[in-house]
Amino acid sequence: MKDVSFGQYYPIDSPVHRLDPRLKLLFLIVYIAAIFVADSFWGLLACAGVLLFSVLLSRVPFGKVLRAVKGVIFLVIFTAVINVLFYAGETVYWSWGIFSVSKEGMVFSAFLILRIVLLVICSSLLTYTTTPVSLTDGVESLLSPLKVIRFPVHELALIMSIALRMIPVLSEETARIQNAQKARGADFESGNLIKRIGAFIPILVPLILSALRRADELGDAMEARCYMGGKKRTKYKKLRFGWGDLAGALLGAALLTGVILLRIYVGGVI
Repeated sequence: MKDVSFGQYYPIDSPVHRLDPRLKLLFLIVYIAAIFVADSFWGLLACAGVLLFSVLLSRVPFGKVLRAVKGVIFLVIFTAVINVLFYAGETVYWSWGIFSVSKEGMVFSAFLILRIVLLVICSSLLTYTTTPVSLTDGVESLLSPLKVIRFPVHELALIMSIALRMIPVLSEETARIQNAQKARGADFESGNLIKRIGAFIPILVPLILSALRRADELGDAMEARCYMGGKKRTKYKKLRFGWGDLAGALLGAALLTGVILLRIYVGGVI
C-alpha cells in the first residue's frame, strides 16, 4: 500500500502543471479513446510516444509514474494468463484440453497488457500534475451545462475531489494499521492464499472505522465553515485557456486522428 501513487500530487513547476485542468481532463478522455481505437502495436506505439513526451514535459520522475502500475499488477498478470491460455490461434505451441498457447494468443496478450499499462500511467499522470482543487474546478466547469436541469454539478465534483484526496490517506492509514498488527504478532505473509486473505480482516475493520471517523470530521468541519454547496459560490482563481492549452488540444487531436488512420490503413494486431 505504501507504493500507491494514484491521487498524489507532485508539486513542481512544469508546462504540464500549468495547463488548464479542463484541457487535461479532455485530453485524458481523448487519450483513452485513442488507446481503445488503436488495434495495432503501431497505434499503441504512437500513444506511448505521446505519453512519454508528456511525462518528460511534466518533469515528474519516470520511476514515480511507473509506480502506479504496481497497483494493477494482479490485473495485468490475470489478463495475460487468461488470454494466453484461452485465445484460439492458428500457430499452436502447446495445448491440453481447453487450454492452449499460441503465437496469436501471446501477441494479443502483450497488446492488452500494453493497453492497460498506458491507461494506468496516463491516469496517474493527471493526478500527479493537477491538484484536487483544480480537478474539482475543471470537472465542475465541464459539467456546468448540466446545471440547467438542476444536476448537482458542484457536489459531484466535490465528491470526486475528496475521493481522490482520500486514496493516499487511506493507503498510509492501512500501512500504519498493518505495522501495528505486525507488532502484536500478526502474520500476513505465511500460509496459503485463503489464510493470507483472512489475516487482513483485522486490518479492514479499523480501516473502515477510521474512514467513517474521517468522514464525520470532514462533515463537521464543512458545517462549521457554513458550507452551502454550489449556491452562489464565487471563485478566487478563474480558469482561462492559454497557448499551451491550444498546443495540448492540437496534440490530442493529432494523436486521435493518427490512430484512426493507422486503424484504417494498417489493420489489426494480428
